Parts: sequence; structure tokens; C-alpha cells
Amino acid sequence: VTVMIITNKMLLPILLSYYKFTPEQASKLAGKETAGDWLWERLGGLATKQYAWIPILVGLALLAFGISQARHLHIGDLGKGVPELRPESRYNQDVGFITSQYAIGVDLLQVIAEAKPQSDDDSPCVDREVMDKMEDFEFQMRQVDGVATVRSLSGFVKTMTQNFAETYSKWRMLPESKAQIAQGVGYATRLGNEFMNSRCTAMPVSIYTTDHQATTIEHIVDKIKEFKEAGGDTDRVTFRLASGNVGVMAATNEAVHAADKWVNLALFASVMALCLVTFRSFPITLCVVLPLALVTVLCNALMAMLGIGVKVNTLPVVALGVGVGVDYGIYLFERMKHEMEDNGLNLRDSFVEALKQRGTASIFTAATMTISVATWIFSALKFQADMGILLAFMFLVNAFGAILLLPALAAYMVGNLKKKEIKGPVLKEAM
Repeated sequence: VTVMIITNKMLLPILLSYYKFTPEQASKLAGKETAGDWLWERLGGLATKQYAWIPILVGLALLAFGISQARHLHIGDLGKGVPELRPESRYNQDVGFITSQYAIGVDLLQVIAEAKPQSDDDSPCVDREVMDKMEDFEFQMRQVDGVATVRSLSGFVKTMTQNFAETYSKWRMLPESKAQIAQGVGYATRLGNEFMNSRCTAMPVSIYTTDHQATTIEHIVDKIKEFKEAGGDTDRVTFRLASGNVGVMAATNEAVHAADKWVNLALFASVMALCLVTFRSFPITLCVVLPLALVTVLCNALMAMLGIGVKVNTLPVVALGVGVGVDYGIYLFERMKHEMEDNGLNLRDSFVEALKQRGTASIFTAATMTISVATWIFSALKFQADMGILLAFMFLVNAFGAILLLPALAAYMVGNLKKKEIKGPVLKEAM
């Protein structure tokens, strides 16, 4: 944005100074600069109370619809497989087949069982109390919906005990003595740090999930927290959340959930503050901001309908849409305010004049940005296609909100501004 300000305010005038506009070219364009004025004249009625209720009523209906749909908006990914790829991609199809046919998964949530040794020579891995708590945790996690399988040191020791008993199923259990437990732990050390660190003070419990959808992650994390609160954490062992790609997603989703409201609050607060500084009028500021708020609600509704969750990648979309969309309202109202205060026009005539001067440029800008980002919809990357849909929606609907809803709000909240009185000496034309 900073570079755009420099190019538009400095480089563009320099380039225009080299442009030669001949009288012949001017004669060819004569009369075409007002070719669309008939449309702006017809829209002038929106700035009068006689017709202003129509866009306001439509806006309220859209607001009610947007709120009803936005309630289904979730934090995090909502699809299966890699969220950057489309569901029909080869990789996501393979992931779906593997997770549905086998008790494994490609998404991993690791809970670290932190054990406290009783002495410098003590190894918590062979402590039956510690192993019992890990066995209980592993058993309960296997019953949670969304969990494909669980791997931990306690389960590995039980498997090795069964193998030493000629795979007899009744021997799939934790041994009573430390020596017998140490026998299974010894084989676990051959796998490196998969089940424990060198001192057995940190033992990861690997929970493979069926997918990484936001609802699945939230459900599993809630069950883990319930286990901890119900006595899972003791003086000897504490279960720590979490590592693995799903653990990172869970932490990210919590951070996004906490930041979502603050981002929107800071965004609209800064927009309102700058509009107040520009127009020095709270009603005018509301006329500019309310259409932006409506489009934001509708964007959230669109995300819910398309199955796009709020995450790190999509969180800035609303900010970008509001940042671009507020321009249309500022352009129109700045011109309207000038026509009313300096030229003494009423609200309707000043709105029509503002549309004649700024309306065509606003529509051109909105159409250019909308069409350009809409081409992303055909991308093989689902993330890019989603961004194309959301940005195209925000760019286009914000322009319509400024042109159709803003004057209707102004008809009830602003009215006609008084013409400024010219103070000081006035030079009279000599007779």
C-alpha cells in the first residue's frame, strides 16, 4: 500500500506530464465522457427518503441472512487431506483411501508424557505407576471419535510381553516387575526416540487422526483436557499438549480464535477513527462503515456456505476487503460533502454529481480487481481458488454497498449540509 501511494501520487503525475493530448484527440472524445450520466441520474433517488428505504430494507434482509449462515463458520480446516489441494486431487484421494481402509493416518498429534524420576538413577519407563497412567491414557484415546490409532511406550511393552509369551492374547498386558517391563523397554530403545528420550523423562504418545478438520481436532483436544482434569496428571507424570502437525494446527486454531474478534475490532476502529478525522462527522462515518460491516458479515456467511474455515491464511481476507472497500465510500462522500458545503447542492444532487465524477472510476476499479482475482478460481490449488472467490466477492460487493446503500443511509442520518459562508473581503468585479 505504501508503494502504491508513492506510485500514484508521484510517478503517475510525472508520466502524465509527458503525455501529449492533441486537439484532434480531444475532438474525437468530446461528449463520451458523460455517456453514463443517465444511469447516475436514475440512482439519485436513493439519496432521498422517498426511495432510501428500499436499499436499507434489502440490506437488513441480507444482514439477517448473513448472520444466520455465519453462525456455522468454523475455525481451522474443514476438508480432508491437504487443505491447499482440491478434494479430487490424487494426493487427497490416496489419503482418504488409506485412512478409511487401514488403522493408520497421515495426521499426527503427539502428547508428551512428562515423568519425574524419584532419584538420579531412577528410570520412569520401568515404573508401573507411570506405565499404568500411560496405558489408561492410550486406552481412552482409542475410544475417541476421529482417532485412527495410538502408539505409546506402554502399548509397545504390552506387545513385546505378548510376543515373549508366544503371542498368546492373554499376555498382552503390562508386567508386574520392573525387570519384565525393562525387557520391553530395551527393545523400544532400538527405535531411537520414537517412544522416549534417553532418560525416560519425556515419552511421546502418538495419536494418529482420521483427518485434520477443525471439528475433529477440537473434539480430540477437548477429550485430552478432560482426561487431564479428571486426574490424568499426577505428581509422577504430566501430559503435555502437543506436537505433531495436528498439534501445531490445534495451537494455531486456538490463536486464530482468540485473534479473530480483536482483528475485526482493531480494523473497524481504525477505519472509523480515520473517517472521523477526515469528515469530522460521526453520522457520515457510520454511513461509510455500515456497508463495510454488512459485506464482512456476508463474507463470513459465504465462507461458511463454501466450507472455508477461518485460519491464518483466510484471516487477512476480511482486512484486505475492508481496506479496499472503504475507498469507494470515502471517494463518494468526500465529493458529496464538497458539493453540499461549497456549491450549496442538496443531498440528492450532490450524490448524482459525485457519481458522475467518481462513480465510473469506482465501478471500473471494482470490475478490474474482481475479474483479475476471479481467475484464481480455476487454479489447481484449492487455497488460491478460495482466495479468488472471497476477494472477488469483497471487491465487487463493497462497491455496490457504497453506491447503493451509502446514499440511503445518508438520507436518514446526514441530510443536507449547509453551504459554508465565505468570510473575509470579497473582490467585486469592476464595472
